[in-house]
Amino acid sequence: MKTKTIWGNLPVKDVERTKKFFLELGFKFNGGNNELCSFIIAENAFIINFIGEEKFKKEASYSELTDTKKSAEICFSLSAESKQEVNEWAAKVRSLGGTVLLEPQDIPGNMYNTVFADLDGHRWNVLYC
Repeated sequence: MKTKTIWGNLPVKDVERTKKFFLELGFKFNGGNNELCSFIIAENAFIINFIGEEKFKKEASYSELTDTKKSAEICFSLSAESKQEVNEWAAKVRSLGGTVLLEPQDIPGNMYNTVFADLDGHRWNVLYC
C-alpha cells in the first residue's frame, strides 16, 4: 500500500489562538472552521490538523487526552537550513507565547537544534544538520 500524504491530528484548547500562532510561525494554512485549523508542512508532505479538544475526544482519540504539562505525546521535528534559522525559530516562538524547552545549541553529530512547546504544550524540535 502506498500513502501519498500523512495527517497528524492534535487537540487544542483554542482553535483560533492556535491558528494565529502557527500562521505567525509561517506555516501554510490548509483550511478549517471553528472546530479545527489545518496546516501544510514541508511542501504537501505532511498535514497537521489542530482540533478543538471536545471534537478530538469524540471523533479522534476515543479516550482522555494527554496532559501535555505532565507528559509528551509526540515531538515533531522540523528541518532548518542554518543555525541562524534555528535561532530565529526559538526567538519567534518565544515572542508568540510558546515555550522554548531547549535553547538553541550544538548537539553531537554536527547538528544544532532547539525544542519548543506550542500554546497547547505539543513538542516541536527544529534541527539543522
